[in-house]
Amino acid sequence: MATTLMITGGTVYDGTGSAGRHADVAVEGDRVVQVAPPGQLPEAPGARVLDATGLAVVPGFVNVLSHAWGSLQQDGAGTSDLLQGVTTQVFGEAFSLGPGNDDVRDMVGALAGGHESSDVRLVFERLADGLDHLESKGVAQNVASFVGGHNLRVLGAAFDDRPLTAAELDRLVGLMREEMQDGALGIGTALIYPPGNYASTDELVAVCGPVGEHGGTYVSHLRSEGDELLECLDELLLIGERAGCRAEVYHLKAAGPRNWPKMAAAIERIQAARDAGRAVGANMYPYTAGGTALAACIPPRFHDGGPDALAARLADPVVRREISTAMRTETGGGFENLFLAASEGEGIGLSSGQRLPEVARDLGLAPTDALLELVARDPETPATYFLMDEANVELGLAQPWVSLGSDAEACAAVPPHTDEPTHPRTYGTFARFLGHYVRDRGVTTFADAVRRLTSLPCDELGLSGRGRLTPGSYADIVVLDPVTVGDHATYDDPHRYSTGVHHVVVNGEPVVTDGVVLGARPGRRLRRG
Repeated sequence: MATTLMITGGTVYDGTGSAGRHADVAVEGDRVVQVAPPGQLPEAPGARVLDATGLAVVPGFVNVLSHAWGSLQQDGAGTSDLLQGVTTQVFGEAFSLGPGNDDVRDMVGALAGGHESSDVRLVFERLADGLDHLESKGVAQNVASFVGGHNLRVLGAAFDDRPLTAAELDRLVGLMREEMQDGALGIGTALIYPPGNYASTDELVAVCGPVGEHGGTYVSHLRSEGDELLECLDELLLIGERAGCRAEVYHLKAAGPRNWPKMAAAIERIQAARDAGRAVGANMYPYTAGGTALAACIPPRFHDGGPDALAARLADPVVRREISTAMRTETGGGFENLFLAASEGEGIGLSSGQRLPEVARDLGLAPTDALLELVARDPETPATYFLMDEANVELGLAQPWVSLGSDAEACAAVPPHTDEPTHPRTYGTFARFLGHYVRDRGVTTFADAVRRLTSLPCDELGLSGRGRLTPGSYADIVVLDPVTVGDHATYDDPHRYSTGVHHVVVNGEPVVTDGVVLGARPGRRLRRG
């Protein structure tokens, strides 16, 4: 095959962490075939040429924590991420497109705010079916996924807070073995939330057995990122050790001011495990606030039985008072009290632009009672939780084993998306890392930052042939300006694109040129290994 694409005049950073070098890049079909000094590539009549003069040429970025499995079915461009250079989306924190059944479908609708329609399917019998569906609809970026821990828990015990029977556990282990054989990356849990929260350590070790057998990863939003952060980090390390699999922390943080000193200790504990030869890592988003449902402030035992059971409890004045008291007083024991971590609600922001105490005053209620009233009216009410310390964000982003994930969907800044509240990380995660934290704050070098967005996640997740800009690699390529790349989304005005990315190529086909998103949809479903 003749050369189909040339990228000329740029400085190539190959994704390994090596310094950039002036070079031109030649692509044939979906592969890089040559990286050569300027002017030394053979003539290529008919090849498309992208001008990278004065710009950096890097491998495509991997979003290791994406929730774009629904939004990409509505618009396969994934514009908010694409304009930041993301060429691969990785799903699976708690929820995944499969394996599933009707109970899983109900859970996704109630807990993830995802509702199926004529153009969006959120649950498939198998994970591979869901990823193949995305590819067949047409996506600009590649897609890969973990199996969601919530999926497994609901397939085993519906919404019930109880141990799995031996037969139920055996069935899930068998199902995971099949999913791993079909290319799943591993298992992704969110142990702060029910029903995933109901899984014991032993249960998680068992279902991760096939993950270890096939060289996959167990990645988790820990049971606690605050009062029991270190203990829950130890649980993750134990699961990885007993299951024989790699372990990773989702969005590493220390939540709540009294827990901020634990961030350094958590990093030291991960580094010690790595120094001992353990396969463990972490990912982050570069913000001091997280985002999740307001209902996450309610202790897990009140969620037992599912969303309908919670609604019934909230409708009972006696039980509602019991929940309110628990939110003001309880912590630990498997419950991450986000209300207390967010300074007793002072750090909880709502889509109205108000903080929870302001809404409480308007309603004439105490903050916990106002929160429960909002959840009773709309169980899917989103909230922004200001929990983290800026110095800790910089400390985490400075670690060479930390990759990046948006923890968000990927969408265009147009209605209906702009009619809904979102976190600025939806539009700014990768550009903010490269601009504010790398260029302006100097948490690492540009070359190392590129490595951590490319070859690091690809190598650790088993995405073979990707993450490097070398002959033979898949041609996922980004051309950007390190001097100007930056985010513009804010908490008050989150639907704003990042800037600084000029061209994006996926599997050898341009999907962004001169900052303009094209109609091409060359993304593929990726399998581990």
